[in-house]
Amino acid sequence: MQSAPDLFSYRKYWAKRFGIAPQLPTCRAEMDTLGWDSCDVVLVTGDAYVDHPSFGMALIGRLLEAQGFRVGILAQPAWHSAVDFQRLGRPNLFFGVTGGNMDSMVNRYTSDRRIRSNDAYTPGGEADKRPDRCVLVYAQRCREAYRDVPIVLGGIEASLRRIAHYDYWSDKVRRSVLVDSKADLLVYGNGERQVVEIAHRLAKGESVEALTDIRGTAFMLKGLPADWHELDSSRVDEPGLVAPPGNPYAAEPPACAPVAQDASLTPGDKPVRFRHISALTQRERTVIRLPAFEAVRDDAVLYAHASRVLHQETNPGNARALVQRHGDRDVWLNPPPIPLTTAEMDGVYGLPYSRLPHRSYEESKIPAFEMIQHSVTIMRGCFGGCTFCSITEHEGRIIQSRSEDSIIREIEAIRDISPAFTGIISDLGGPTANMYRLTCKSPDIEASCRRPSCVFPGVCKNLITDHGPLIRLYRRARAIPGIKKILVASGLRYDLAVLSPEYVKELASHHVGGYLKIAPEHTEPGPLSKMMKPGIGTYDRFKLLFDKYSREAGKEQYLIPYFIAAHPGTSDEDMLNLALWLKRNGFRADQVQAFLPSPMATATAMYHSGKNPLHKVTRVSEPVPVPRSMKQRRLHKAFLRYHDPNNWPLLRDALKRMGRADLIGNGKHHLVPRFQPVGTGEEGEGKRVSRKALSFRTQHTGLPKDGRPTRAKR
Repeated sequence: MQSAPDLFSYRKYWAKRFGIAPQLPTCRAEMDTLGWDSCDVVLVTGDAYVDHPSFGMALIGRLLEAQGFRVGILAQPAWHSAVDFQRLGRPNLFFGVTGGNMDSMVNRYTSDRRIRSNDAYTPGGEADKRPDRCVLVYAQRCREAYRDVPIVLGGIEASLRRIAHYDYWSDKVRRSVLVDSKADLLVYGNGERQVVEIAHRLAKGESVEALTDIRGTAFMLKGLPADWHELDSSRVDEPGLVAPPGNPYAAEPPACAPVAQDASLTPGDKPVRFRHISALTQRERTVIRLPAFEAVRDDAVLYAHASRVLHQETNPGNARALVQRHGDRDVWLNPPPIPLTTAEMDGVYGLPYSRLPHRSYEESKIPAFEMIQHSVTIMRGCFGGCTFCSITEHEGRIIQSRSEDSIIREIEAIRDISPAFTGIISDLGGPTANMYRLTCKSPDIEASCRRPSCVFPGVCKNLITDHGPLIRLYRRARAIPGIKKILVASGLRYDLAVLSPEYVKELASHHVGGYLKIAPEHTEPGPLSKMMKPGIGTYDRFKLLFDKYSREAGKEQYLIPYFIAAHPGTSDEDMLNLALWLKRNGFRADQVQAFLPSPMATATAMYHSGKNPLHKVTRVSEPVPVPRSMKQRRLHKAFLRYHDPNNWPLLRDALKRMGRADLIGNGKHHLVPRFQPVGTGEEGEGKRVSRKALSFRTQHTGLPKDGRPTRAKR
């Protein structure tokens, strides 16, 4: 893996003399109190300002403060004019614009494209405090406020829209957000390294146009730099006959020299052809040209091909730069940032956060803060590679872990300074609960690997799966005076956990609050293979261990499995089989999740193209069935809630159409009954369920009326 300057090795900016702010200022009066005449950096965010490391703008703000810069926060500014964007005055260096911890479209709309009634990142949970695609709107207002100030986009919304991407809400391929926002730079992935380097280099007088060599950034340019060599993406992963006659790319591919074998190729890939010989020596100065925006907009097969190539170039150890034409200019993506070291992670999470919402919110509750205020992040990244998930596209698959001492210090800080702390740490985890300190046995193998997942179709033999460090952390954390309970609420990779029975015992004995949520996502091999998730047999093995160790600990504890409806690769028969599994195992889902195609995810490419980018994409390559219509999506959700009388008419019709009318009846082996309770069904949707229906549900699912599973039926 390549190295990078230590995050805290830069010479501090002169404004360090102003010291540490109790909270970063959000208005002129607060700046005056701190003695500031101006801000060096102004961060604009779609979230309320909470000075907690789980909130991106607070983490970046405190990190820049530690570098000596004066940082102001514009949280959820009024966006209908530029007035509110002038509240803190003209920033000396740049505006940093983010949509917040969530993509603004995911935040505002459900998977059925309905507007959500609340916003967890807003005081009081109030909705409509941010616009759709807010990084575009915020960037435009920043430009109107101060035309000459550089604008840097960041956060997950910008990260997942860094190239041409399928937009579920408009059902079309949109341009890179960098093009539409007219921003100067885009930071993708975790942005600490990039933002710190940008700030210091601008402070030294460099122009923003000169910042073209920072990993983890994207920018616009015209023409290929003279010392770079262009490689057509079709030479990396042949998409087949794409759009004859004519060239689907906006620029003609370079003339090819004799073949030079690239050692990074995966088995079955064709050799890479470079414009000059010596692939390995030219690699760092080679850029891969993806099909142009106009090409992927008009050709879904090319879109899937571009998605596959992009995902092959995500390992910081071997990724090459990418370029994609938009009109008469190119969007250039530098390789991903180098992951943070443990010492750097400790430094970032050890900054002087107040861990509280900004005082201007007074007594208003911010739901997201209420949920995470007593949680502790112990690691970043995920090598699971689930195709529907955005973690890998954003944080990468290299695990970055904090030291044990750093985590313990944060738990003690929560105990000592949080006014609402009751002795319970609500979560000790990260994107996943049990990838702490898990890594590849060989740094060289890790740096050259192109597998999208270390655990699919099976756990890689080179992966260290020792849960010992995590077990030791759990034991030390719960021994801290004043700590009553350490819970683990992050997503658990049970396919890794079953490899360490000692870990499952530790988890079940001490760190579960009665229910443990895990995500098998489905039971059928078709959709599971498109999700890159393990088979349901792995869940069964984990359940046996979990139940065994729960009994030995004298605890009545249950697994709550999550499932996804309408994922690409899922047929009606798959959902029926999942519904039968749920009933057989006595599960009644109160809420269900339908697949939501987030920008850049592999499953989103499947949804849009009907092709499988996990393998080579051609016109005749594997087709993927996609539940696209709202009618079919509603049916798939109905199968997950087979017990809801409002869904019975829809399910009866589907079962008859599928030739499974034998599952309609009033016996225990039937999925839905023949009768329909009064006030339910299509005409009574949303009304109170009758007592008769509740009685039926209790009798035939093994569930009491409160919906909780009974031990006898579990």
